[in-house]
Amino acid sequence: MRASELDPAQFEDMRPYRDDEVRAVLDRLIADPEMSHTVAHFLVPKLARLEGPLAWLVRQFLRFEFRNVKDVHGVQEIVEKYIDKIVNRTTAGLSISGLDRLPRNRACLFVSNHRDIAMDPAFAIVAMFKEGHETSRIAIGDNLLTKQFATDIMKLNKCFTVQRSSGSRRQKLAAATKLSNYIYHSIVNDNEHVWIAQRAGRAKDGLDRTNPALAAMFAMTKDRDTPFADFWRKLHIVPLSISYEWDPCDGQKAKELYITEHKDEYKKAKNEDLTSIAKGVVGHKGHVHTAFGTPIEGDFHDVNSLAEEIDRQIVGNYILHPTNLIAYELIYGSVAGLPVGYPSKPWEPQAHTGMREAFEARMQKIDERWRDKAIQAYANPVVSRLAFE
Repeated sequence: MRASELDPAQFEDMRPYRDDEVRAVLDRLIADPEMSHTVAHFLVPKLARLEGPLAWLVRQFLRFEFRNVKDVHGVQEIVEKYIDKIVNRTTAGLSISGLDRLPRNRACLFVSNHRDIAMDPAFAIVAMFKEGHETSRIAIGDNLLTKQFATDIMKLNKCFTVQRSSGSRRQKLAAATKLSNYIYHSIVNDNEHVWIAQRAGRAKDGLDRTNPALAAMFAMTKDRDTPFADFWRKLHIVPLSISYEWDPCDGQKAKELYITEHKDEYKKAKNEDLTSIAKGVVGHKGHVHTAFGTPIEGDFHDVNSLAEEIDRQIVGNYILHPTNLIAYELIYGSVAGLPVGYPSKPWEPQAHTGMREAFEARMQKIDERWRDKAIQAYANPVVSRLAFE
């Protein structure tokens, strides 16, 4: 399909907000009492009785902070400042690699592993913002947009919606085609980067694998005469790896895996996704690393070979932390020859006795029924690395 054949009007219900819409959306967002009450609750949950006055203060603060913002870039300047604060308060440092390989003259499709709902794309985008790169549009599931204020916050930050709700086979096919068209339109027509997770939902088990169906979705825009390999090169796919030393949601993820495995249908609590977002934002993460891969230019002639190349780069660029090696040793015994940290150093277990004690103490706080799931999730990045070597 030629880029010129895609009508932008078909994307009205999924696209991010435009510059000319930003001021009105900000005014609506700041005036939304549910938003200010939610922010107040997450900031100081122990002071619920003061939530009303705190919500008023939140509203006044936001009105002052965004008083001069009139476009998306202005929003992201403010957001970048607060992500810096999150990095300082909730991490032991954020490191970045591979940005020097990122082309500045063309848009890329970032296919990323996925561990945290909000912080995965946030860390990638702030890295690009700091280095003077244009930031990317972000694919998010419509299951996260249960509140108007959540929709406004996401779409102000260049997010676009991916339909995740159930429907008929025909409806799912139509949604996938529309998503494929929008990604292609963003990169080829608008010259805008796009960020998308390598599969639906977070990798709760710590295994980062690209769903070949994702690559198939990308290709739904392809015309019959264009070879697959040529089509991938139009999208300029760049694998992206993000790794956290500590996962703030490790216990919650392990519980969901356990319940699902034991044939009980896991039913999310009301607004559980928003709660996970908040926990992922404010929870301690230890050292975090974001690694940009090499643009995929090879001759990958089918969706499976493309997915394998994305996995090879994501797993190969993933920075292993002491928590990963400690978890692996608890399950499988000693491991040698793997690098740890950034810049990388050889793994020496005796140099991390304090971290081992902290890891074991943290795991002891997780319900014993799904504790092994949490440990395995930390160990699985090591399992993946060994499998690809």
